[in-house]
Amino acid sequence: MKTILFTGGGSAGHVTGNLVMIPKCLQEGWNVHYIGSETGIEKQLVEAQKAVQYHSISTGKLRRYFSWKNVTDVLQVLRGIFQAYFLIRKIKPDVVYSLGGFVSVPVVLGARMNKIRTIIHEPDVHMGLANRLCLPFADSVCTTFAETKRKLNTEKAIHVGPLIKESLKDGKRLRGMTACGFHEKQPVLLIMGGSQGAETINGVVREALPNLLSQFQVIHICGQGKVDYSVHYPGYKQYDFVGEELADLLAAADVVVSRAGSNAISELLALQKPMLLLPHTNGGARTGQLVNAQNFQAAGYADVLLQEQMTTQRFVERILALYKNRETYLAKMRKNKDERAVDKVWALLKGAAHEHFDRG
Repeated sequence: MKTILFTGGGSAGHVTGNLVMIPKCLQEGWNVHYIGSETGIEKQLVEAQKAVQYHSISTGKLRRYFSWKNVTDVLQVLRGIFQAYFLIRKIKPDVVYSLGGFVSVPVVLGARMNKIRTIIHEPDVHMGLANRLCLPFADSVCTTFAETKRKLNTEKAIHVGPLIKESLKDGKRLRGMTACGFHEKQPVLLIMGGSQGAETINGVVREALPNLLSQFQVIHICGQGKVDYSVHYPGYKQYDFVGEELADLLAAADVVVSRAGSNAISELLALQKPMLLLPHTNGGARTGQLVNAQNFQAAGYADVLLQEQMTTQRFVERILALYKNRETYLAKMRKNKDERAVDKVWALLKGAAHEHFDRG
């Protein structure tokens, strides 16, 4: 029986791909372990997978600007490296798979010190700092975008495409419409502010509702604790967080407004949902979102509206234009091929695990 160790965290984007691969590993009878932080979103998401053994380590954020926290966080990272090293010696995984985020750095280094084969995955067009630090110590790097592989220019890079949850394709429009109390007389607009929600987006959406509801029925995923219960309109449905029912809500949606995290936009592309993207634009993963959005815009899959340029009027105008031109976006999306990323990553994991077994 093979053993795999997953890592990645800090945001949902550094966990979602792991949540796609974990069921595949369990289905094949592998032992599955996960190393993450004590307080990150990865702990909440992974511990819901009862068959996975979760382990916490110390971690810190590496900032690109001066802060005294950089000193204490470096110490936290060093502590995390030692914790990961000894955990890996105990777990004895055949392969480590990392989706990035700063919690992954100690794990990848700990795996290298234990001579365990490591595969990292970069979900964004622009490689994040954590994965750039991990790359010299990894055996392979999978990329979601072909452009990322070209930029890396290393034999370690393998383009696999986006890891998509198959369950999202099982959504039913009728179930989604019924859950929201909607009818078929108006199209449906789905607005998602990201895993943490976005106050700026939520504020603009609520200001725009009178105009939007004259044209659409609106599903608004606001973020944990960000539902405004004082806002009531016919044809408007708020959620703070959506779990399994997301597939049905996506099936009901005619067009979508979203942040530009790689996983989210790849899912929308797979489901052929014309999208208006509102990327983060400042620093780190936020710069990554901007590059992701620009990549999708150039491919004809999406329109992009920068948050600093967003007004209520412009927000409404761009959504109306998106819906009017939806067939143009759909025509481009239909040409996109399913890259079967799950199968490609699974083949890499099996190959690495068998090589470790043979070497051992």
